[in-house]
Amino acid sequence: MQVNRRSFLMGSAGAAAGLALGAGSAIPAFAEDAQLRAMWWGSNDRAKRTLDVAKLYQSKTPGVTLVGESLSGDGYWTKLATQMAGRSIADIFQLEPGTISDYSKRGACLPLDEFVPSTLNVQSFGADMLKLTTIDGKLYGVGLGLNSFSMFFDTVEFEKAGIPLPTPDLTWEEYAKLAVELAKSSGKGGGPYAARYNYVFDPWLRQRGKSLFARESVGLGFTADDAREWFDYWEKLRKAGGTVAADVQTLDQNTIDTNCLGLGKSVIGMAYSNQMVGYQLIIKNKLGITMLPREKKGGPSGHYYRPALIWSVGATTKQGEAAAKFISFFVNDPEAGKILGVERGVPMSPTVREAILPQLNPTEQETVKYVNLLKDQVGEYPPPVPMGATQFDQRVLRPICDELAFERISPADAATRLIEEGKATIKG
Repeated sequence: MQVNRRSFLMGSAGAAAGLALGAGSAIPAFAEDAQLRAMWWGSNDRAKRTLDVAKLYQSKTPGVTLVGESLSGDGYWTKLATQMAGRSIADIFQLEPGTISDYSKRGACLPLDEFVPSTLNVQSFGADMLKLTTIDGKLYGVGLGLNSFSMFFDTVEFEKAGIPLPTPDLTWEEYAKLAVELAKSSGKGGGPYAARYNYVFDPWLRQRGKSLFARESVGLGFTADDAREWFDYWEKLRKAGGTVAADVQTLDQNTIDTNCLGLGKSVIGMAYSNQMVGYQLIIKNKLGITMLPREKKGGPSGHYYRPALIWSVGATTKQGEAAAKFISFFVNDPEAGKILGVERGVPMSPTVREAILPQLNPTEQETVKYVNLLKDQVGEYPPPVPMGATQFDQRVLRPICDELAFERISPADAATRLIEEGKATIKG
């Protein structure tokens, strides 16, 4: 295959890897009319799986060419912003629960209702699952799998330290003690400096009857006192040696290869359950998975089921129906499901779930067991996040937490700033 503009771009920087779909083949001129651009973020493993499904789709759908681009970290959102400004959004692009509401309200996503069910087959997912990607009464995306928040841990390091493996009823107080012990025994950070993880702050607030964003109005769902308690916890744990250092944590761009666990700098990581597959690929020791700590034994977990990742269709596309057809194939075809596994979450389609279960490796099986474990622990799915939620995460919470970890501001000042800057960022 020749390398040209149809190449799938692989790797963290999106550099061409010499893989082209449809390039140099005897596809008729109509293929140009049915060319689809797809864009996502994630590991090289995710890129390979996506590429293989795209090849499968092309083999079954003559006249369609797929152009894909895999980006990593903040580069994805920069590219998407550029596309929005130029009114040239990818035909198919990846979002997640914290961004779909924001981007749909900003006009980036095409409503998909007109394609259901004739082109886009999602009826088997169930009405509740479709609500997860429905904003203001319109379907703006299709969930690619279920997941929830989770805690990964290096089982070998726990064994070396003589510490029992963490269980789902672990409290935050207990977590702090074991993180310090693990740091001493391993020579690494016990766990992340998770103050800057909005997906950990969110369940922590829910355990206390609060929420990241207001449920019945536009704004934040917590107070400065809540934020100060959160920041105090992580600062005390950092100073006790239970987290990685600030210079390690600030490398984290919410990707596997920049996470402190993925970098080999900590024993524990906090991420989404489907990502266990990617972490285990780059970590030699066997990983375990359990729930995030909770406020008290028997108290609310703060967890909820969520679509791990989402395919949306660009609002500027001229190939809406073709894009919807590809998404339908991606989430419903058993062969595609076997290629994808559970890397993007446990499949929404019961047929695909049944097809892939026998072939899952032990790590993939653990993620399915984990999702099943949560069925009696999850709470109600929160309302769609408001506009500005992405900016709140990337430009408010994370930078403030980085300053806090470097001891440039106090927990009290960080809490005040989080509220002030958060209110200025969140919109209707």
